[in-house]
Amino acid sequence: METFDKLQILSGAARYDASCASSGSRRDGSAYGTGNTSRSGICHSWSDDGRCISLLKILLSNDCIYDCAYCVNRVTNPVPRASFSAREVVDLTMEFYRRNYIEGLFLSSAVMQSPDQTMERMVSVAQLLRNEERFGGYIHLKIIPGSSSELVSRAGLFADRISVNIELPSSESLKRLAPQKGKQAILEPMSLIGKEIRNSIVERKVSRRAPRFAPAGQSTQMIVGASPESDFQILKLSQGLYRKMNLKRVYYSAFVPVNEDNRLPVLASPPLLREHRLYQADWLMRFYGFSAEEILSDDVPNLEESFDPKTAWALRHPEFFPVEINRADYAALLRVPGIGLTSARRIVAARRFSIITPESLKKIGVVMKRAKYFITCSGRTFEKIDRQQALLKSRFLLGDGGDTAVKKPPKQLILSGLFS
Repeated sequence: METFDKLQILSGAARYDASCASSGSRRDGSAYGTGNTSRSGICHSWSDDGRCISLLKILLSNDCIYDCAYCVNRVTNPVPRASFSAREVVDLTMEFYRRNYIEGLFLSSAVMQSPDQTMERMVSVAQLLRNEERFGGYIHLKIIPGSSSELVSRAGLFADRISVNIELPSSESLKRLAPQKGKQAILEPMSLIGKEIRNSIVERKVSRRAPRFAPAGQSTQMIVGASPESDFQILKLSQGLYRKMNLKRVYYSAFVPVNEDNRLPVLASPPLLREHRLYQADWLMRFYGFSAEEILSDDVPNLEESFDPKTAWALRHPEFFPVEINRADYAALLRVPGIGLTSARRIVAARRFSIITPESLKKIGVVMKRAKYFITCSGRTFEKIDRQQALLKSRFLLGDGGDTAVKKPPKQLILSGLFS
């Protein structure tokens, strides 16, 4: 099979892996090498189905020995199969880079003969790029669950980011839908990566010559909607991964039915709105100081479709509001719908010099059509909050409260702008 034919098959097979963000690494370029990375991230690459991505995103092989119910590449599916050699991936990466098509590589793979055999070949790709081609661009390697700790450690020395897909939110669902994958085979390399990243940071503080280990951190991906777990269970799992595994990011992927299997739910369409709400809730946990237990509970196990999680929390906790803009601390300001990270910092900085007025709030960047229900400014109430929560909710649903009510998720989600 020609390389171009393999590329068509293996780039198309990689489309369902969402965890290919490329920000967070700084690898200095060399006068004798090729490529460079920066904290601003990488862009200007396209997947075979038209989506703008940042990397050459391919599988090393889609010839899998596993039979996961949700995967298009499972062994029982009659799909075209192809595999690259390590040298073919290296040559493709360098040729595409020299033509300015890409600035980095995202490499994953189906499990070919065994986890170690597959991981060995993937590590060889990164090693050849770094040592022989002097490639200084971005490399993201997927870790194959069940591969040895030695291979995981080697991968982290050559790649900017490494990741292990946790796939499903519970071990029960994993047993049912991916019986050849085990919970420990996924969590053990994640734990090892987290420890290696922490050790690398400590060693780099002692000596700048100490090797970097996965400087852009580790991430994971979770399928949403293929199994019966609630949003609360998913967020608690993500929270635990952030706290225990030194994880940079959890990606949520709406379940796309690609196989006919009685173990899978029958969906009219992928749960894209649910995916969107989980990303918003994840953003609250990572940057806004919320815990999973604040966002949801056993009594309220799923995120509302009509409101973003921050607004939903505010509507459930009227005792917290109104928040006085000129006195509230930074953490309290972040709880107000319509006030984001940047506008909260600006409020705290500005009020050291003068009293905040309604006019200045708009200039600072506060979205007043949302915030007006939840704040006072020097005692002034902008919009009277009716004690009947149903009335306030209806205002948001009718659009008077801003764009928090979305019936369909936007075509392109820019996560940094989810909360203004």
